[in-house]
Amino acid sequence: MQSSYLFVYNLFQALGWVISLFKILSNFLSTKSVSGTYTSAGELICVLQATAFLEVIHGVIGIVPSGVLLPLMQWGGRTHYLLAIVRHIHEVQELPSVFITFFAWSLSEIIRYSHYALSCLGPPPYWITYARYTAFIVLYPIGVFPGEMCLMYQALPFIKKKNLYVDSLPFNYYYFVEVLLLCYPFLWLKLYLHLFKQRRSKLGKHKKKQN
Repeated sequence: MQSSYLFVYNLFQALGWVISLFKILSNFLSTKSVSGTYTSAGELICVLQATAFLEVIHGVIGIVPSGVLLPLMQWGGRTHYLLAIVRHIHEVQELPSVFITFFAWSLSEIIRYSHYALSCLGPPPYWITYARYTAFIVLYPIGVFPGEMCLMYQALPFIKKKNLYVDSLPFNYYYFVEVLLLCYPFLWLKLYLHLFKQRRSKLGKHKKKQN
């Protein structure tokens, strides 16, 4: 039952990100522009990212070995970027950094969720395991630096001008995003190094089996 649930969840996410990538590329090829990326795929990506909170719950109840802290950090960072900034500040939705972020996210999540789904059925093919623990080396920095961080920096003038969330938060959101931008590289590095640790473990086990 547990494996069936995880298979359905990961398959849902994998197919969702395939559709988002198709929408992003279709828009790019038809318009010859990165503008319109959010309009074409943004709401779907918001749904997929919100649903990904289940992965934190999976760690809490112990049905996956990922733990809680790192999935929560990744989910929180992406969800803040999407729902608090991009979805609420229409002026930034057409920026190239949205295209870069969504493109990198879609590729990495298609690989990740496909690997997880296949793992629920038995040992996955080596090529998908290798892709899962290798593609992040390029895609993760692309999604974070010219993607997430660049857009948050570009959003700062609009956050200040709109005085965003002044009536709903007990602190100044503009200064919060400034501090977050300073902390982001260090938080990202923790996640990035953890992925390299996973890579050595997972691919190293495969090499031992071959030997």
